[in-house]
Amino acid sequence: MKLSFSTVGCPDWTFEEIFAAAKDFGYGAIEIRGMGKEIHATKLSIFSGANACATMQKLRGANLEISLFASNAVIGSPDTAEESRAEALEYIDLAAKTGVKYVRLLISPRPEAEPADIDAAAVVYSAVCEYGKERGVTPLIETNGIFAESKILAKFMDTIPGDNKGVLWDINHPCRYFGETARHTFDNIGPYVKYLHIKDSVYNAETKKIEYRMPGHGDLPVYDILKLMSQINYDGYLSLEWTKRWVSELQEPGIVFSYYVNYMKYLLSEL
Repeated sequence: MKLSFSTVGCPDWTFEEIFAAAKDFGYGAIEIRGMGKEIHATKLSIFSGANACATMQKLRGANLEISLFASNAVIGSPDTAEESRAEALEYIDLAAKTGVKYVRLLISPRPEAEPADIDAAAVVYSAVCEYGKERGVTPLIETNGIFAESKILAKFMDTIPGDNKGVLWDINHPCRYFGETARHTFDNIGPYVKYLHIKDSVYNAETKKIEYRMPGHGDLPVYDILKLMSQINYDGYLSLEWTKRWVSELQEPGIVFSYYVNYMKYLLSEL
């Protein structure tokens, strides 16, 4: 298993600062979810025109890669289906151009369960999967919204034709929003999981809110999930999604990114 971090955790950093942190801390990859004020990777100058080739050469020179492009395409609403489909295809084109394997899609814009049109999502996702297959890119559906309930997501995945499909398991959402154990989630979606978002949290009963913590300082079953994934010989990325872009009071990325590498290496050594 390899380590990555999402740029959602360092919204104020430049590409040079992101690159330096990944290289110095010993990561294998960077997950792109915007930089600075620009959230759309397809609009970042480092991936435009000839810049894309130079960016990828720089990463390869440091034994780094881009583990995933996290799009904002929300495919569970008929009202935005065409817009989301167009965004997803733009991301796949970018991934194909840069040699990136995965693009992330969402069923709904927020992590908590809310109404979504699964049938509409299936139409869009099937088309995007087929488009990605022709270009060597796999679109992944995240465990968010109603798809944080793993049995619903598993049923959805079963209906999608072909094999160019997969799940991004955000370990927070099934646990926090549906009370799922690691084993329950794994039993439902394990065969489809191709990427993981690692985070930790606690539930504050007084405020009735989820509060994110540095990995190992909350009560999510991180180690149990690693053990389950090791049983199927998972060798993909464990990507830290430190949501500082949305929660500014979280600890600074330099501290958390460095800590994450040491913490995860320790857990992996215990498997």
